[in-house]
Amino acid sequence: MTSKKTYIDLFAGCGGLSLGLYNSGLWKGKFAVEKSPDAFETLKYNLIEKKNHFEWPKWLPKQNHDINEVIKNHKDNLKSLRGEIDLVAGGPPCQGFSTAGRRIEGDSRNELIKSYIKFIRLVQPKVIFFENVKGFTQKFDKNKIKGKIYSEYVTNALEYDSPKGDFQGYKVEGKLIDFSEFGIPQKRTRFILVGVRKDIANQVTPNGFFEKIQKQKETFLIKKGIGLTNSLEDAISDLLKINEVVSPDTKSFTAGLYNPIQSKYQKLLRGEVDSKIPDSHRFAKHSEDTLRKFEFILQNAEKNKTLSNELKERFNLKKRTVIPLSGQTPTPTITTLPDDYIHYCEPRIFTVREYARIQSFNDWYEFKGKYTTGGKRRTQEVPRYSQIGNAIPPLFGEQAGLILNSVLNG
Repeated sequence: MTSKKTYIDLFAGCGGLSLGLYNSGLWKGKFAVEKSPDAFETLKYNLIEKKNHFEWPKWLPKQNHDINEVIKNHKDNLKSLRGEIDLVAGGPPCQGFSTAGRRIEGDSRNELIKSYIKFIRLVQPKVIFFENVKGFTQKFDKNKIKGKIYSEYVTNALEYDSPKGDFQGYKVEGKLIDFSEFGIPQKRTRFILVGVRKDIANQVTPNGFFEKIQKQKETFLIKKGIGLTNSLEDAISDLLKINEVVSPDTKSFTAGLYNPIQSKYQKLLRGEVDSKIPDSHRFAKHSEDTLRKFEFILQNAEKNKTLSNELKERFNLKKRTVIPLSGQTPTPTITTLPDDYIHYCEPRIFTVREYARIQSFNDWYEFKGKYTTGGKRRTQEVPRYSQIGNAIPPLFGEQAGLILNSVLNG
């Protein structure tokens, strides 16, 4: 274990990035910071309790934490980690920057960027791996003069050399990466920033990360036994609604059983799971009216595109986004709202497990908390669909873990 490199996962969510680093076999977690009790419960169950992947310091309770509380209450403990932490991974919540949302410049979540910078300056890891949405690189349109491009703000803050000499700063590089080019069955473009502390930057360079990950993805995916591009059908065709049983964790719903493996991607993610019932594979209860509507849409609408105004009017649909999906391609970016998508060949929305497959979570990874939530509770709770929709795909996290390790090894 001692030969493994040490990392901290900030804004860890349900543990997508940590799962990727665990799967790489080269990293050991020190601790993870995640505000949501729901998302933290999933991470804790899988990676702390089941896999013992985190060493976890005595001074930090093993529970959900707000990053600002950790900075405020444990400043000296964080400083004492200098020299011990190889990597701080993770990026602040993206909702305030997302082009899929309302992009509010004054969104309080955007302030978490400052908390992130404070944390980095206290711990000063050797390497930083930061992820956020594409909108992070774009100016806020409503106020073009004042509008910040947050990627530039973060880059400048990380490169800054403190005149006092207590922070040397980082040599950083950021790029937009489409995860569908790395084996994920989903077109999902994210801003990735990698930083190397300046005192060791002559041994390693951040742009080495982007060159290496592009160069080595083919070898990695071949070793995993999967294709360079994986379709939605490759991801979930063994989870079709053929056999139903009572859902193990919600008796008033039905769940699906595993069907025979249909692709190498399914074989990889199913692994050694021996249960007949996939975790969190609970079917939504659709009315007869909804089933008929979805059947018509699947037969008549263009795939992977939101419905035409004509079809929306036909069914009196007020939702902005309803996308019937194609099984033959990676999906568009999945959000935290499962009602935005219609399954490629069945008149229904995805199950949580199908969401997890699209995001490349291993089937042994179990999700905790509510399945869905609504109304005002949506701002406080992070149900299973949201946990997965917010995550970094573990299959990409694993590739990043391998390359970050080689970057550190020079």
